[in-house]
Amino acid sequence: MTSSLGNTASSRISASSSPGVRLSLHPPSSFSLLSFSSSFKPFAFSPLSSHFSPHQRRSAVNVSSSRGFGTVASPKCAASNSDQLKSAREDLKQLLNSQFCHPILVRLGWHDAGTYNKNIEEWPQRGGANGSLRFEVELKHAANAGLVNALSLIQPIKDKYSDVTFADLFQLASATAIEEAGGPKIPMKYGRVDVSGPNECPEEGRLPDAGPPSPADHLREVFYRMGLNDKEIVALSGAHTLGRSRPERSGWGKPETKYTKDGPGTPGGQSWTVQWLKFDNSYFKDIKAKRDEDLLVLPTDAVLFEDPSFKVYAEKYAEDQETLFKDYAEAHAKLSNLGAKFDPPEGIVLDDTPVQAVPEKFVAAKYSTGKRELSDSMKRKIRAEYESFGGGPDKPLPTNYFLNIIIIIGVLAILTSLLGNY
Repeated sequence: MTSSLGNTASSRISASSSPGVRLSLHPPSSFSLLSFSSSFKPFAFSPLSSHFSPHQRRSAVNVSSSRGFGTVASPKCAASNSDQLKSAREDLKQLLNSQFCHPILVRLGWHDAGTYNKNIEEWPQRGGANGSLRFEVELKHAANAGLVNALSLIQPIKDKYSDVTFADLFQLASATAIEEAGGPKIPMKYGRVDVSGPNECPEEGRLPDAGPPSPADHLREVFYRMGLNDKEIVALSGAHTLGRSRPERSGWGKPETKYTKDGPGTPGGQSWTVQWLKFDNSYFKDIKAKRDEDLLVLPTDAVLFEDPSFKVYAEKYAEDQETLFKDYAEAHAKLSNLGAKFDPPEGIVLDDTPVQAVPEKFVAAKYSTGKRELSDSMKRKIRAEYESFGGGPDKPLPTNYFLNIIIIIGVLAILTSLLGNY
């Protein structure tokens, strides 16, 4: 999944020479929308491990098997501070705009949440968005290859905002990356509690494969276990509009294409879309068109237009980006909440409730066809009549009521005239 940066960002990206980050979506040994299993090549964002220079790799933060990434694990049942969450979001925007690390941050959030098993009630055994991915035991899962580099990118932000849990920071980074890439606004809530130690990490093997023998069955097996449905599977797959895959890491894709030879970051790999740093519906359009050999189509991508149920949504998203954005935003938010324990239980919403638009002042002349301005008394009469039939300034009638009246009067006049001739 790659994040879209929009047209303006795309031009900046092409000129970027940042050697520290490469936006391939897939880890060295795994990739897919949510790479989860040790035996799978999950279809998640590729890690940044190979995007870093040798010096940068040596300076990466170490992760111990008994402690979380960084210095101190977040205290158990500690809610995040809303002011710090807002400030962290601004810092994440700066990080994204300077490093173009949208894909790996989306992958980070997805992989922490994607271990959820709806059949297990107990927390944290059920997995999900609980910050467990910061521990080495889970980072070493094959599906999470390279995510240590994502952690190293956001660790300074975690250090700066100690009252933000890892679980919240992972999901905040993921949602912010989608939005900053030109994607939809994700209706997020925060206040996720962190697990306290590596003994609370889920077992390996809960994440999807990019090329299973039966792609449709495999996708349903993995995502149904999380409580997601066919529409959500297809909508979330749309995040592959971002990023690229490298064959030396995931086993999929070309070493280089005309769309990836110039980077940004380390050149190479194969992308799903031409503008692989822009979040839009190009992923569905390009798979449907099947006309560009330089664009990647995995078995789990192709099946979206082959399976009868998946195809309904894939076809819709290829034609209607607005619907994709709506469905993707809802699915991403649902995924980010899977398995989480919130403190407070209702969660924390960062953005104020949108202010309702002030209704347009009624102007009777807008609903008439004459050139002369009507009197105030006539305006009141027209408005009262109009609203009595369910109309209003911001709610036009389903049919033109006044035109119908005129037509009826005209018909009656004609009939009267005809009858008068007999």
